[in-house]
Amino acid sequence: MMRVLPTLSLLAAAVLLAGCASLSPDFERPALPVPAALGNAATDSAVDGSDVPLLGWRDFAQGPQLPVLIALALDNNRDLRVAVLSIERARAQYGVERANLFPTIAATGQGSRSRTPQGVNAAGTGSGNGNGQVNSQFNAQLALSSYELDFFGRVRNLNDVALQEYLRVTENQRSVQLMLVAEVSSAWLTLAADQQRLQLAQETLASREASYALTERIFALGATSGLVLAQNQTTVDSARLEVASFTSLVARDRNALQVLVGSSVPADLLPVIAKAAHGQDRLLASAASQPAASVLLAVPADLSSRVLLRRPDVAAAEYSLRGTYASIGAARAAFFPSISLTAAVGTGSNALSGLFESGSGSWSFIPQIRLPIFDAGRNQSNLEVAEANQGIAVAQYEKVVQTAFREVADAFADRATLAQRLAAQTSLLEATQRTFTLSEARFKAGVDNYLTVLDAQRSLYAAQQTLIGLQLAEQANRITLYKVLGGG
Repeated sequence: MMRVLPTLSLLAAAVLLAGCASLSPDFERPALPVPAALGNAATDSAVDGSDVPLLGWRDFAQGPQLPVLIALALDNNRDLRVAVLSIERARAQYGVERANLFPTIAATGQGSRSRTPQGVNAAGTGSGNGNGQVNSQFNAQLALSSYELDFFGRVRNLNDVALQEYLRVTENQRSVQLMLVAEVSSAWLTLAADQQRLQLAQETLASREASYALTERIFALGATSGLVLAQNQTTVDSARLEVASFTSLVARDRNALQVLVGSSVPADLLPVIAKAAHGQDRLLASAASQPAASVLLAVPADLSSRVLLRRPDVAAAEYSLRGTYASIGAARAAFFPSISLTAAVGTGSNALSGLFESGSGSWSFIPQIRLPIFDAGRNQSNLEVAEANQGIAVAQYEKVVQTAFREVADAFADRATLAQRLAAQTSLLEATQRTFTLSEARFKAGVDNYLTVLDAQRSLYAAQQTLIGLQLAEQANRITLYKVLGGG
């Protein structure tokens, strides 16, 4: 048994020496293939911003309803559930690869009994006379099976590939969560805007029906023409069409929100639109009276492009790129010798009671070296594949960064003019309201015909709908900025 100890010591030393080298190239993050600043300022004035803490969605979403709805979606959305399970799968796969770094030691026990007829030799030849001999054999072993000494880092590089994949999937999960927060917020705001449009259409229909009823009575008295009555009818029918259209749109918005949340949406979490006697008055006051559904932090005008590195899709692309570096190391290691060890220590006896008696010990030590000599170019081809994959990963990383830059730049471009557009549209709405009021008064006084009233009425309704759309665009821009800046 004392002879086993030097062998085990040699094995332990070999394990410690394994992994002394790595043939993977050193990772270098590619230079960002975009301008240094997201704005139009000079590079030296750009604010880095990459060290600014990310803004959690609970701090971003405002109001009593939207945060609760987002939390419900995070618990029930199926896309996010798949992303979380993908992380579990990647973690398990990483565990499988990591286990290859360590020896696999197994304990085995075996027993056998056999009967050989008397007169039959060990080769099974000869003739028996009917009297047999029973043989027994019992063994117990602790065995190390084909453990590879990772002198050139092949196993460690494969383990690193699995690690980078796990980290990439983790970033994908963060990307799905960020996308879900943005989509739920956008869907909720879209539903609120369409409900507001529907309410405006209903108020407009009620107003036009009242106007038609009055015109109909005047026509019955002979004080107006049939043309005016027919023109009035067209305004009622167009308003009815708008009501039906927005009713369908609101129902579709609720269905979309329900799918995003992953369950039925409680009624108290749906947007509530305050009713007012005059739709145009409500619209003019809505920008100041309605609370924002999302907060907009002060964003530096000259933001460095390095802030894009915080985005989960950019981080995921970088992890994929890192994995290709490790794959190159594993492919290079295939050109060098591989050494594996198989060893066992145990005991054996013809009787179970003597299995652990003195003198029953056994051991074996079987090192094996494999040196590639001729493989018809297989290893070289595998290395070329790994290097090509690295080039592809670099291009994909740069493409993700360029896409991220454009998304942020577009969001900033929209943000720069939204306030002006809202102010201009509000002023336009006030002007069209005055135009409609004056044209209606001039028609009743007999100065103008009803076509002037119709034109002013359509312009007023279009201005009202456009203002609702711009208010939605302003809120949607806040959500877009939150998403494209990686949650900040």
